[in-house]
Amino acid sequence: MKILVTGATGKVGSRLAKRLAQRGDQVCALVRDPTRAADLRDAGVALAEGDLLKVDSLAAAVRGVDAVVHCAAFFRGATSEQAHAVNDLGTQHLASAARAASVKRFIFTSTGLVYGSNGGRLAQEDDPCAPTMAYPVSKLAAERFLLAFEGLDVRVLRLPFVYGDGDPHIREGIPMWRKFPPTQRKSLGHHSDVTQAVARLLDAPSPAYRIYNVVDDEAPDLATILASVGAPPPDGSDAEGARATDALLDGRRIREDLGFKPKFPRLADAIAAGAA
Repeated sequence: MKILVTGATGKVGSRLAKRLAQRGDQVCALVRDPTRAADLRDAGVALAEGDLLKVDSLAAAVRGVDAVVHCAAFFRGATSEQAHAVNDLGTQHLASAARAASVKRFIFTSTGLVYGSNGGRLAQEDDPCAPTMAYPVSKLAAERFLLAFEGLDVRVLRLPFVYGDGDPHIREGIPMWRKFPPTQRKSLGHHSDVTQAVARLLDAPSPAYRIYNVVDDEAPDLATILASVGAPPPDGSDAEGARATDALLDGRRIREDLGFKPKFPRLADAIAAGAA
């Protein structure tokens, strides 16, 4: 399969592009600056120069492609306007170019943060969404556009907090979580299991216009997550601020529909395997 991956210089996209190439797919990465992507080229990933905000740059990138895996996003530090421009309008530009090029499949990596606060319950894919932060608001807008966009086989993958493969993501989360309740639980997913989920969506002939949560079997509390990198537990002084991220992901649908089974069901499994 010839696959265009966006966001391939980011945490998720870089690992995903390399793993898809390793499984034998012909992978091309959409990059704004090819000089920043030498490691992708070394891993057998071709490069296509383009920018989600420059519509005319996308036609050549999607030409002859079987599937698009859209990981690119503006996350930390984005204003509402920037998040909307990149995550929502940029997705619309890419989907329109993909449809015009007769791309067979379009996989959008969204976020479990779209559910907003639900009191820490397991969120299923058809549950109502009420995010308050700029990033998930823009991702939910892009989801809704794609799921109403005719003529393109769209599948949406809502990701948890992704870790593993030497990614410093957990350490980077410490400043954000420092004041959260230590008992607040968080849905996690290992990079290798994100790739597995994407591969299953790429390979499954149906169904289109379907949303899937992907998540580990266990959602550890923040004290456990921080302890995994040698950090003290959070102090719980901002329980109200933590509410925006308190929803957990229910992962049954992708297991039942597509046979997904995480390689690392628990954070402890990844640590034991030296893969955290």
